[in-house]
Order: sequence, then C-alpha cells, then structure tokens
Amino acid sequence: MITVTKTFFPPIEEYKAYVDAIWENKWLTNNGDLTQELARKLKSHLDANHLILMTNGTLPIQIALNAFADEGEVITTPFSYVATTSSIVWEKCTPVFVDIHPDYLTIDETQIEQAITSRTTAILVTHVYGNPCDIDAIDVIAKKHNLKVIYDAAHCFGVTYKGKPIFNYGDVSVCSFHATKLFHTGEGGALFCQDEATYHQMLYRHKFGHDGPLRFHGIGINAKISELQSAMGLSVLPYIDDIIADRKRVCDLYDNLLDFKKLRRLKIRAHTEWNYSYYPIIFNSESDLLKTEKLLNANDIMPRRYFYPILSSLDYVNNTNNVSVSEDIAPRILCLPLYYGLENEDVKRISELVSNSIG
Repeated sequence: MITVTKTFFPPIEEYKAYVDAIWENKWLTNNGDLTQELARKLKSHLDANHLILMTNGTLPIQIALNAFADEGEVITTPFSYVATTSSIVWEKCTPVFVDIHPDYLTIDETQIEQAITSRTTAILVTHVYGNPCDIDAIDVIAKKHNLKVIYDAAHCFGVTYKGKPIFNYGDVSVCSFHATKLFHTGEGGALFCQDEATYHQMLYRHKFGHDGPLRFHGIGINAKISELQSAMGLSVLPYIDDIIADRKRVCDLYDNLLDFKKLRRLKIRAHTEWNYSYYPIIFNSESDLLKTEKLLNANDIMPRRYFYPILSSLDYVNNTNNVSVSEDIAPRILCLPLYYGLENEDVKRISELVSNSIG
C-alpha cells in the first residue's frame, strides 16, 4: 500500500545510542541533556531567534492564545487543520473567519481589516502546505490595530521567505514535529518567538509557570517535551537535507507527469524557498476528485483530502462571514503521496491513474 505520507525512521542503532544515554543519565523529562542539545541544534539549523521545544504542535498555539488573545475575537482562516480553530475555541476565544486567496490558499490579506472589531485581540493564520501568507501585509495590519500575530507554521520546517527563516516572523510561530512531518520527534513541536520577553513568557507557561522548583511566574500548563522525543529528533535531524531533497525529486516528477490542463497545482508565493511538504492538486470538480480517489484506493494508493471540510463548518463555531473561495476549493483539493523514498515508478503509476481518471 502507498500511503499519503510515511514516517522517516533513522537507523535504529543511532536512535538506540541516544536511548542508552537516557538510561545512563536516568533523566526522562524536565529539560534533560538531549532536549537541550536538540534545542541548540535546531536553533542553529533554522537560524531561529528563540525556540521552545514542546510535546506536540497544538499546545504552543494554545499557550500563545492564552497569553495574547484575552478571550477575544481571533482573525483566522477556515482552510487549515482543525487544531487551528479548536485551539481558539478551547482558549475561550471566538474565531472570526476570513476567506483564502484562490491561488496561494493562505488567508486573503485584503479581507482581514474589514473583519477587525473592537473585540479583536489577535490574528492566527496558517502558512498552508508550507506556503507563506502575505507576511508583509499582515504585519502592517497588525501594527496598525495593535494586534498580536500567531503563525500556524506546522508545515514549514526549513521554509524561508525573503531570505529569512519563516519562524522568525510574527510574534509567535509554531511548528509540528509529528511523525508525519518532514522533521519529527514522533510527537512533538516547537514555539518560536522573536524577543527575550516573549520567550520567557512562553517558557514559563509551558512548564506550569515554574520559576525554579518552589516559585511560579504566573499561570502555566504542561507542554514539556521528553528525552525520548528529543532522542528521535536528534536522530532525524542529520538526514533532514536528504529528506527535503528527495521530496523535491518526487514533486518534480509529479510536475512533469501530471496533466495541468485538467488540474491545478498550488502557487508558491514569490521569494519563498519551499520545503516540499505536501503535493496538493486541485480538480475542476469534486466529482473528478472522488472518481480519482476511488481509482487510487482501488490500486492500494491512499491520498488524503487535506483540508476538508473547512473549519467554518465545524459545529462548535458560528460563522457569518463569506468564505466562498474556501467552500469552493476545499472539496476539490487532494494531497498525493509524498515521502522520502517514494519510488519513481510509483510516482509514474500514481500520475497515470490520476490522468486516466479525469480523461
């Protein structure tokens, strides 16, 4: 079976060497040696200003919202993974949905300002499939209205925009290190921020508010990463350039083999160094997508409708804004298999099946 993605497993002896060190140190969590080492290496590799490792990619969003959003209205996108919206609601804030750009699939920055009210406290938007939002426009709007900006950059490991690491934009950016991502720690994630004050605010919040064993620096929660997760990250990181290069090979093959007279691909924003995190294709109709998905499944190939349905349709939100572009695109977009080691012949077979399905 060919799945939409496949976890990269480093050589087991390399992971085991880190696990042996854990057993020797008898230290499993609470900022152990491996967690500190991984944080240093990631900060260097990503040229990040500040980062905090966490146990998944959702808790950093919730922590940032808890710090910034003050149970107010949060401008967001309906086209993202559910964690973006569920985190807003979980933190007792109100999601206000703004439609997406039809080409880039990120939030339509020209519609943000009209959605801002006196109750708006933050902007939480997604770099979709690793494709950056219009960061410059969002920065201008946020400064004009004194709003905090949180970027859901779950798909963005290694992405740069205008020569600058994507995580060094916004007040906070968050990344997922889930097993399905380019770089992973099994489960895991990180929060990135730009200044020392925000770093300390987020650092305390992710460890119960502790400021030393007997003091507290305000409210917090437990989002700490474990040494076992950090061991996996340290084992995967040396291979990340090869992982991205191999995924580029697969994407280039799809680019050459698929019939883009009958399909549309994601438009990557100018000045972006992309990371080949996903390969979405947009069909002319949902019926074409469903027919293609059925044919691929019959051949043991499992693509994914990602993101579908749109988040403004969730039963725990109340959307009154026009999100017609999202409503139009979400039913027509399908992510094809893409992972390190996917064979050329398999990419060719997938491409042929897609082309055959849409005539």
